[in-house]
Amino acid sequence: MTETLTAHLAVPVANDEDARATAGALQAYEFDRVTAVHVVEKGGGTLDKIPLEQAEEQAEEAFEAFRDVIPDAESAVVYHTDIVEGIFEAATDLSASAIAFHPRGGSRLTQFLEGDPALKLVTEADRPVIALPEEHDE
Repeated sequence: MTETLTAHLAVPVANDEDARATAGALQAYEFDRVTAVHVVEKGGGTLDKIPLEQAEEQAEEAFEAFRDVIPDAESAVVYHTDIVEGIFEAATDLSASAIAFHPRGGSRLTQFLEGDPALKLVTEADRPVIALPEEHDE
């Protein structure tokens, strides 16, 4: 039996600006169901990068921005020490058919020094991953 690639998309969003850009890129395509996913990066035994309350506010702002473009989108917050692993966990928990993401810019040096999350997302996923192009007019 074959599955529909876009039956349920898990779509990671980092903040309101990223969510708006990602939803804008996604709205040009057909999909059945979409869940915006925000990963709150935990410190794993050390201090968190930002206070939990601030991280949860950032998630809610991202979801609101995403829903400004795609009103019927669902949302999910995941708490994890690794953002990409958190996305994978959310996709599994949601039984998502695919992960769709909007690649962020950044210099090659930054990607090299910090590790390239997009590369890890594409090469280590257990389900299809869709890289959305820049928003375009129709």
